[in-house]
Amino acid sequence: MTSITPFLWFDNNVPEAVAFYKSVFPNARVETVSDFMAVFELEGQRFNALNGGPQYRFNEAVSFLISVETQGEVDYFWQALTADGGEESRCGWLKDKFGLSWQVIPSALGRYLGDPDRTRANRVMQAMLGMRKIVIADLDKAYAG
Repeated sequence: MTSITPFLWFDNNVPEAVAFYKSVFPNARVETVSDFMAVFELEGQRFNALNGGPQYRFNEAVSFLISVETQGEVDYFWQALTADGGEESRCGWLKDKFGLSWQVIPSALGRYLGDPDRTRANRVMQAMLGMRKIVIADLDKAYAG
């Protein structure tokens, strides 16, 4: 069976990265980890990782979207992934301390942006564009008008 698995290039810190992700994601499983490479799973998504050195860096052209339901989940993942040197960006995007980009997005955002009432959806879009971490209560207010 054909499969597609993200393959991540780290700067000689694979064991540290895998331990970090295992501490952040409740449903993490490590298949193998060594000084050279790792195979692990986060929330059912399999990853391969390599200690490739400093030649290549992660950038925002590739990110991983974390779909959540509650503000508590948004806050948890936002805080955990920006801890110890991570970096907030805009519109629910962030970089973790390894430079990997993530999006922490509540399902409410997709519902609101997909509303056929474009006036409501546009208010939500404008509210989201002013945010770093997504705040569901502020999306609710924008949606309500």
